[in-house]
Amino acid sequence: MDKPKNFVDMIHNEAYLEPFRKGLITNESLINDYGRRIELLNGMWSFTIDPYDTCLRGKWWQEEDRDSRGAFVPVDYNFDDWELTSVPSCINLQKPEYFWYEGPAVYTREFHYYEEVGRERVYLKVGAVNYEALIFINRRFVGRHLGGSTPMFVDVTDYLNKEHGNETNRILIVTNNDRKPTQVPMHNTDWFNYGGLYRDIGLIRLPKTFIADSSVGLQKGSGFKKIDVSVTVDGPEQSGTAAVEIPELGIVQTLEVRDGKGTLEIVAEPELWDTDNPKLYDVMISYATDTLNEKIGFREIATSGTEILLNGKSIKLKGISSHEESVVGGKTMTEAEIRENFALVKEMNANYMRLAHYPHTEKAARIADEVGLLLWEEIPVYWSIAFTNPDTYADAENQLCEMIKRDKNRASVIMWSVGNENADTDERLVFMRKLAEKAKEMDPSRLVSAACLWNKDELRIEDRLADSLDVMGINEYFGWYNPHFDDLVTLFENSRSGKPIVITECGADAPFGEHGTKDQMWTEEYQENVYIQQVETMRKIDYMAGFSPWILYDFRCPRRTNRYQQSFYNRKGLLNPDKTQKKLAFKILRDFYAEWE
Repeated sequence: MDKPKNFVDMIHNEAYLEPFRKGLITNESLINDYGRRIELLNGMWSFTIDPYDTCLRGKWWQEEDRDSRGAFVPVDYNFDDWELTSVPSCINLQKPEYFWYEGPAVYTREFHYYEEVGRERVYLKVGAVNYEALIFINRRFVGRHLGGSTPMFVDVTDYLNKEHGNETNRILIVTNNDRKPTQVPMHNTDWFNYGGLYRDIGLIRLPKTFIADSSVGLQKGSGFKKIDVSVTVDGPEQSGTAAVEIPELGIVQTLEVRDGKGTLEIVAEPELWDTDNPKLYDVMISYATDTLNEKIGFREIATSGTEILLNGKSIKLKGISSHEESVVGGKTMTEAEIRENFALVKEMNANYMRLAHYPHTEKAARIADEVGLLLWEEIPVYWSIAFTNPDTYADAENQLCEMIKRDKNRASVIMWSVGNENADTDERLVFMRKLAEKAKEMDPSRLVSAACLWNKDELRIEDRLADSLDVMGINEYFGWYNPHFDDLVTLFENSRSGKPIVITECGADAPFGEHGTKDQMWTEEYQENVYIQQVETMRKIDYMAGFSPWILYDFRCPRRTNRYQQSFYNRKGLLNPDKTQKKLAFKILRDFYAEWE
C-alpha cells in the first residue's frame, strides 16, 4: 500500500528499526586483543536519555539540518549542548533522576584519527553495553550488538576520516537496556538493570594481515608435557609461517598457516599454574608483521567420578558467588574493586569464585590468573527465557561464544556455565543441551556446568541436563526459602549422581548490624546459624566437590522491597554493600574452608 501524501517518516513509521536488523556484530568479528595497544575513547561524552527513541526515528545520526531545497530546518538535538557524562559508567548512577531509567540513550563524541604506517586496519572495541548497542560513525551505520555483558569488535577502517587537515570523526552509540522476554536474560531477573556504556571503549590499530585469534594451553591428557597452540589470521596473507616463543621455557618454534589457520603441538614441561603458585609465562605469537603477547598459565582441569582434578590432584572448590556490582559504579568495576573482592575471597581461605550471572569484565579473569583464583563464568540463560525462540537461542549462543573466545586462554577459568535455575522442560532441555555441546566444541579443555534446581517432591538432585554437563551445580536455600533444614540431609542422601556436584547457592538474608536470636529471621545471628548448619551438613557429604554460597556482599535488586530489611538490596551478602563490614557468617565460612579437604 502506498504511503499517504501526509506521511511523516519520523512520527508515523513504526518499522523504523528494520534497517538496523542487519549488520549484527557477533563473535565472528571478535579478536584477541590481550597485550595489544588500545587507544581509549573513555572520558567525557555528550549524552542524553532518549525515551521515545527519537534518535533512530528521526535519524539524528545523519546530522541533517536542511531540507531538500537547502533551507535550515529545526532539529530536536544539539550534540554540543547536551550534558556530559563519563564513559565508562552506568546511566543510572549519573543523576538521581536517572536511577530507575530503562530505555534508549544516546552517547556521542568526536575524535581525531591520523593514519599510521603499518597499521592500516582499525577495530573499534566496546567492552560492554547493556543490552543493545547501535553504532554510527561519520553519519554511517556500522553495526548492532546484542548482549549486555560481552564485548563487541568491529572493523571501522572504511568508516574513518583520515586526518589531513581539521577533519574529525564523530562516533554515536545508541544504547538500550529495555528488558524484553526474548532477550538473554529476559525481563524478569534478580539483579539491578544497569544501562549504558559501562566498560572501556577504544580503537585498536592492526596491520592488513593480523592474528585474529589464538589458543594456547596444556594438551589434556598429555601428562602435562604438551602444549597446544592454534592460530587464526585475518587479511590477505592467508598462508605462511607463524612463530611461537615462550622464552622462559626456551621455546622458539614455527607453525604453518594454511587458509588462515594453523596448529602446533609443543613438547614441554612447564611449571604448572595452581592457586598456590599462579605461575604465568610470557607467550609471543608472530605472523607477518603482527605479534601477540600474552601471559599464560598452564594447568589441566578434569573430573574423575565425583571429584574435580586440578593438575591431576583432587581439589575442593571452596568459594563464594559474586555479582559485578559496586555501590559507586554499578557494573563499572574498577581494577581496585576487583582486587578488593579477590582479597576478601582469599581471606576466607577460598580458592574459587562463581561470577554470576553473566560474564564479568575481562579484567577479572586476568587478575585471577595473577593472584591464583579459580573462576566459574556464566551466561545469563536465567530463569524462564524464550526457549522456543530461535533468535533467543542465537543470542545465547553468541554470548557464550564471545565469553569463551575472550577468556579461553585464562588459566583461572575452569568452568563455563550455560545457565541458572531453569525449569526442566523439554524446550529448555533442547536449548541448553545445544549450548553445552557448543561450549565443549569450542573449548574441550574446560568443564561445562549449569546451576540447577532440585526435585522438591522427591528431595533429589536430578535434572535431565545432567547428561550434558561435566559438573552439576545446585542452588538450595535450606534454612531460608525452604525452612526445613533436615531435608537437606535427605536431599544429599538421595543424590549420589556419580559426577561432581557443587552447591552453587545457599544462604539467608541479614542486613549488617541487625541482631537478635538465632531463630529470628533477618538477623545476623539467624544467617550465621544457617551457615553453621550448612557447613556441618557439608562435612558429612563425601561426594561434594565444591561450595559457593550466595553471596560475597549485598547488591542492588528492585524486586527486594521489604523496606526495613532489604530496601531494594539482596541482603544475603557476607559483607555489607560497600564491603566495609563483615557479618557473623563470614567467620563461619572462613573457618570451614580452613579445614575442609
